[in-house]
Amino acid sequence: MDENLISMPMSARVDLPLDGEISRSLPDQLGNIAGAHSAELHQRLLETGGRADTLGPLKKVYVFWLPGMSCDGCTVSTIGATEPTIEELLTGALPGVPVMVLHHYQFEMESGDHFTYTMRRAEEGSLDAPYILVYEGSITDENLTVGAEPFAAKGSLPLWAPAEQRQRRSTPEWVRRLAPGAAVTIAIGTCATWGGIPASLGNPTGAMSMMDFLGKDYRSALGFPVINVPGCPPIGDDFTETVTLLLRYMNGQGPLPDFDELGRPAWQFGDTVHMRCPRGAWYEEGNFAREFGGKECLAEIGCWGPVVNCHITERGFINGKGGCMVAGGACIGCMSPGFPDKFTPFYKRPPQTTPATTLSRLHGTFVKPLRRTSQLERNREPRWKSNATSGWAPEYDNVTIFHRVFEYFYARLQYFRSELPGRHEKDEEKYASGYVVPPEAAYGKHYAQWLPDRRAQEARKRGTYQRPGLTPQADGFDTPVHDDQE
Repeated sequence: MDENLISMPMSARVDLPLDGEISRSLPDQLGNIAGAHSAELHQRLLETGGRADTLGPLKKVYVFWLPGMSCDGCTVSTIGATEPTIEELLTGALPGVPVMVLHHYQFEMESGDHFTYTMRRAEEGSLDAPYILVYEGSITDENLTVGAEPFAAKGSLPLWAPAEQRQRRSTPEWVRRLAPGAAVTIAIGTCATWGGIPASLGNPTGAMSMMDFLGKDYRSALGFPVINVPGCPPIGDDFTETVTLLLRYMNGQGPLPDFDELGRPAWQFGDTVHMRCPRGAWYEEGNFAREFGGKECLAEIGCWGPVVNCHITERGFINGKGGCMVAGGACIGCMSPGFPDKFTPFYKRPPQTTPATTLSRLHGTFVKPLRRTSQLERNREPRWKSNATSGWAPEYDNVTIFHRVFEYFYARLQYFRSELPGRHEKDEEKYASGYVVPPEAAYGKHYAQWLPDRRAQEARKRGTYQRPGLTPQADGFDTPVHDDQE
């Protein structure tokens, strides 16, 4: 089954108008290609698809997605989310999660004055459901554009006024007006959470993050500070998962998610890249790549993974796959508040790396030979005491004195206060003849440590492998005897 399959009732109709819709009666300065507001389309889904009866006390939540100084990467990443998908949120396909009525500058059904109509209702407090404010990109200092066009804007006001009286409203101004009444305010992407590249030192727009713009004392209508989902771009699943849990909490269907001291989802950003990185074991043994393309740890060619909170190496980027280090790239700290200024120059060894990797190499000098010796012994059957029966690697039989001495003490530590493998003096292990098993009776107490070829020779001499239905073979293996041979 396709994991992106959306559960949407067949009876749902979004093409038939409902009583009370007003979009067709409003002035249509630039036209409305959908013939209805996004909110009206979602209401049709709710009422004709039966969602209004199954979602809980809260049927829908408006989400206003505002653009700042961004590259739209956060939008693209969210569209690619799979757990859950953006479609599942838009259709209310998840149990206990209200329908998300999304107003996004790229996916809005309406245009012209209809484009800002619902946002004006949110500003006036006349919506029929709570709303969430999402901001993508850094927020500019619009005081620097006095008498000029804003750096980032959405719509023009006042509505229905002649063109010469209308002015574009900047997105920071929308934030200033909508944030106090928002149930939750979310900053998506590093530009919105920390300022990102548009807010780097020397920028001409005075750009900043949502937290910087609203201040530490800001609280949403539900009492939350700004919630941050960083990344350049963020992992799409991180955002949709966070929104899903918040919607479920708002609907009384789940607990409040846990956020850390910087407003990030704690379960997503509690560990560093290095803790989940598939290259982390190379670091432990002191093996480091000299150039990109190697399989070893990338710490010495500019990777900041040991100090950056991010779980992309565990979760993947899209559909559980990909990610910087998984694809061979070094972490440049794009999810951290200090990005990019405190992580440049990129792909240069970080200052703390040299002492750390030196200690790692020293550790690896002792650990690697011990592990390889243990690995070699654990790749041997107990009966391969000196020689292995593998025809692929004759050198596998070259067991050194160091190996034998090491394994002697290793085995005693391994089984200290534990039982050795095999059968012991326990009633449940008794055979009818006592504790002696057939191979031991045939070959002696240490039969398991005999060389395989000696065991084969003894089997042929004694004929002990011959029993009903079996006959000894020249190669030492038992082969079934067919009825026509008996």
